[in-house]
Amino acid sequence: MYITVNGVRLYYEKTGQGSPLVMVHCNSMSHTIFNKAVKVLSKRFTVYCPDSRDHGKSQKVKTLHYEDMTEDMAEFITKLELEKPVFYGFSDGGIIGILLASKYPDMLSKLIVSGASLNPDSTKDLPMKFFKLWSHIDTSDKMQIMMREPNITDDILKAITVPTFVTAGEKDVIKLSHTEHIANTIPNAKMKIFPKTGHSGYIMRSTKIADYILSVTE
Repeated sequence: MYITVNGVRLYYEKTGQGSPLVMVHCNSMSHTIFNKAVKVLSKRFTVYCPDSRDHGKSQKVKTLHYEDMTEDMAEFITKLELEKPVFYGFSDGGIIGILLASKYPDMLSKLIVSGASLNPDSTKDLPMKFFKLWSHIDTSDKMQIMMREPNITDDILKAITVPTFVTAGEKDVIKLSHTEHIANTIPNAKMKIFPKTGHSGYIMRSTKIADYILSVTE
């Protein structure tokens, strides 16, 4: 299905029955990374999986900014008349979720983020060196946004009032100190580190994240 929000045409899939859950994917991927998780989650939720702007089947744009993608999700929720959805975001989706919950404190019922970053310095040194080198080859804005954004301040984190759950992999490319800072600064947030896994192993084409979402939304 398609919907036009914030001047951009987004593709999304809707699965299941129950209270609403919005799931937003990482950079350079699409909603399909959640297919296995959705099979589990759709037994309890109506799951909405959009492709972010310039990703998947959604409209292409010249320049990406997390603030724009945040407004996309705010209007997506509003236009579809989703009442207090749970929001799950992975990596870039987690950044969007943090900005959304901070700017629109009454929009969500719960926020769950995985592998979210505060700023480009959140990425460990070795992976970031690779990304910087690769950015000279891949000049798409999907790569360039990683070099310049986000810039999530403590004030943004402290403005989040919904119950929040912060996750990362034990071997994540995101520095543990930054994940801990997110969890410690958002009021009453809880943190879980998934053992023996990296940035995406417990999320992409996995049911582990579905089991976790179910456990914190009972």
